[in-house]
Amino acid sequence: MADRSIDDIDPVWHALPVEQLLRHFGLDPERGLDAGEVCSAQARHGPNALPEAPPKPLWRTFVRQFKSPLIYILFVAAVLAVSLGHHGDAGVILAVVLVNALIGSFQEGRAERSMAALRRLSALRVRVQRDGGELVVEARELVPGDTVLLAAGDAVAADARLVEEAQLQVAEAALTGESVPVSKSVLPVPEATGLADRHCMVYSGTHVTAGRARAVVVATGIHTEVGRIAGLTERAEEPKTPLELRLEQFGRALVVAALGLFVLVVLLGLWRQLPLSEVLMVAISQMVSMVPEGLPVAMTIALAVGMQRMADRGAIIRRLSAVETLGSTTVICSDKTGTLTRNEMTAVALWLPGGREIHVGGIGYAPEGELTQGGTPADGSDPSLRELCVAAALCNDAQLLPPEDERAGWSVLGDPTEGALLVLACKAGLVLDLLRRDAPREAELPFDSDTKLMATRHRMAGAPRRVWIKGAPEAVLRLCAGGDGAALQAPRDAAERMATQALRVLAFATVDEDALDPAGGFDALAGRARLLGLVGQIDPPREEVKLSVADCRAAGIRPIMVTGDHKLTGLAIARELGIARDGERAVDGPELERMGEADLRDELPGIAVFARVQPAQKLRIVEALQARGEVVAMTGDGVNDAPALARADVGVAMGITGTEVAKSAAKIVITDDNFATIVGAVEQGRVVYANLKKVILYLFATSMAEVLVLLLALLGGFPLPLAAVQILWINIVTEGTVTVNLVMDPADGDEMRRAPVPRDDRLLGAEMLKRVALMTPLIAGVTFGWFAWRLGQGAPLEIVRTETFTVLAMCQWFNVLNCQSARASALGLRIVRNRWLLGGLTLSVALQALVLYTPPMNALFHTVPLPPESLLPLLGLASLVLWLEEARKLWVRRMPRARP
Repeated sequence: MADRSIDDIDPVWHALPVEQLLRHFGLDPERGLDAGEVCSAQARHGPNALPEAPPKPLWRTFVRQFKSPLIYILFVAAVLAVSLGHHGDAGVILAVVLVNALIGSFQEGRAERSMAALRRLSALRVRVQRDGGELVVEARELVPGDTVLLAAGDAVAADARLVEEAQLQVAEAALTGESVPVSKSVLPVPEATGLADRHCMVYSGTHVTAGRARAVVVATGIHTEVGRIAGLTERAEEPKTPLELRLEQFGRALVVAALGLFVLVVLLGLWRQLPLSEVLMVAISQMVSMVPEGLPVAMTIALAVGMQRMADRGAIIRRLSAVETLGSTTVICSDKTGTLTRNEMTAVALWLPGGREIHVGGIGYAPEGELTQGGTPADGSDPSLRELCVAAALCNDAQLLPPEDERAGWSVLGDPTEGALLVLACKAGLVLDLLRRDAPREAELPFDSDTKLMATRHRMAGAPRRVWIKGAPEAVLRLCAGGDGAALQAPRDAAERMATQALRVLAFATVDEDALDPAGGFDALAGRARLLGLVGQIDPPREEVKLSVADCRAAGIRPIMVTGDHKLTGLAIARELGIARDGERAVDGPELERMGEADLRDELPGIAVFARVQPAQKLRIVEALQARGEVVAMTGDGVNDAPALARADVGVAMGITGTEVAKSAAKIVITDDNFATIVGAVEQGRVVYANLKKVILYLFATSMAEVLVLLLALLGGFPLPLAAVQILWINIVTEGTVTVNLVMDPADGDEMRRAPVPRDDRLLGAEMLKRVALMTPLIAGVTFGWFAWRLGQGAPLEIVRTETFTVLAMCQWFNVLNCQSARASALGLRIVRNRWLLGGLTLSVALQALVLYTPPMNALFHTVPLPPESLLPLLGLASLVLWLEEARKLWVRRMPRARP
């Protein structure tokens, strides 16, 4: 490959003829670059990537931890402590602020690293021609001189000059603002031509909407047009999710309540004639105790952990909001092929004009199997049979690949449906390489998801030219002579019979003349085609999907099949999987078109399958479901599915068969195209939300208990039961060591037996408030009760405060176990399932021992060492928090559970 600077050549690429372009690179586009040329080009030009915003420096992440009303309050408390002469207390407060910032920086950094790893998993991949073969590589590995292969739905990953194209159209709105796709050509244009009119070029950041092409990369990275525009501009941050906004509102409400509490405590203290300095310090500490400082960090970690767990199960999260929305999903609209089924197509039945039916033996992609008619081998030389198989092989863009080694099997490069047709042709005795060499393709109309048709024109040995047509039976029959009359009723009936057997049916036809006019499209073929026959393919349902559908039903989620297949085929598969139940029906595209919006909304509860729907109709289905109040997850893989994916509450793109455009529009990409993976992601979404609710319950219940203890002391005429720094220790250290770890809880196991989370679910709903109403008085009663009883015995205030401080910490330990589940017992091995929480509790106990038994900590936190034997009564008393909640859970488990 010639070595020439990109900057020298890029401005004139569009003006060069294809032959000059290829000579410049010394390139054969059928072979592409070899490995050495690629390595050399990568060394010269670097990766094909735009400059990313540099990682946030650690010091900036650290400083950001101080930008919080909570931290401002703590700084005020420290200043107040210094002014009142409490230098030790001020030191403790500032140390707490520092530790809180360090923990927040560490957790935020870990979350960002996790999300960066997930972005790498969903990196753009492209098809290239290298060393004479077709490869799939990451877009960042492209180099100038690479030959890229483009098809409908592909994202263009670098600026490239077209050398071959067939009906290529490219959406360039992201680059030029052109609202409609632009038709492309290989012909050069004048050097002065503007960007929007360079029809022989394709540019990074655009995507292919129709046709296919072969192009040579001429610019990568910052040298592309989009790279010049982007410059060093940092990527915009993702907006806050609804959950984040609700948490912020929740926090602001608590701050207002905390300010009110501050005023109340000061007034009560002055009424009690307590020292002003002591009252102010405790008032500020109590105000801080009401603000759940651990909640933002816990939420960040919960979302990051949820994303990682979903990635481990094959679901890559592209939008953070999808994590929370998954838990609220009430409807999953799923494609059939490859998602509910294995996408391992096998042609099993043929229908030929005259009513002959032929069975095809064998399974999978191995070209092994016999064609039989009425139990006897079919005549492979039969003209009708041969012509049908020739059409299946030539009107086809897939490749059948032999095993790479003894352990591997035959495979298909391209669409599995087309791969099955190639296998059929081989079983009929055709040699694919010879057939394609003797009948080269001259023109084509690529498959169109709206017309459901594809056509190719070939130069044939026995005829000057011939057009082969493939597509949905009803679409092909409309092109045939007599397509609107009774002459073709037999193939229509045959197609319906095959569809009721869960077969995917394709029809084939031919035009015996040079009739393929790309400008006229398929309409130019109407009434001129001759039907060749039907091919029925089977795509077995995935075994695990039936269980996943049952899980959906149990979880209050309704599955709906949205497929391009015949409605009888879709309905047969839907009934087998449990998607369609008694009384539910299938509706096809034409029926859907005739329905008004109100009629569609009314009919939706009785529709289990939408068949033969066009991509634009998917959007209508989503909007109709949302109008009924449903939270919709919609799957898609094609470029025209993008609007529906973007409109759905959770757009789910297929990782294997999905186009890059679909992936960009979706919030989730599933790597195995499996319906069960979607259901697993819904389960994880519920786990994330449930764990956040556990944290909110824990922080709110314990904070309210601290407030209640203080108010009881002030109103009862008692001295203050806790020093200000002790309250801060409980809030930051005792709670902080377990709060973040609580969100690491694994699934309870019954997430998919609960109802979906309401879209407007309150962070503190009625059920949680009932639990708070039980936990808070119990923690406060145990803590204050011990304080009052010990004072009544005449124990020194310093010892009583230390014991009260320790009892409250122990109550927190037992209460975090309570918050792990609303129903399941905390006894047994449950805590072992969350090693992070077990470690956090161990650390919390060790730190409490440190604050009790080391002189420097005694001085800072106004504690005294307690005899070890005195801790057992405290532990037993604090455990009442656990036993009462266990009694409640036992009562709840014995009550009948409402079904979702």
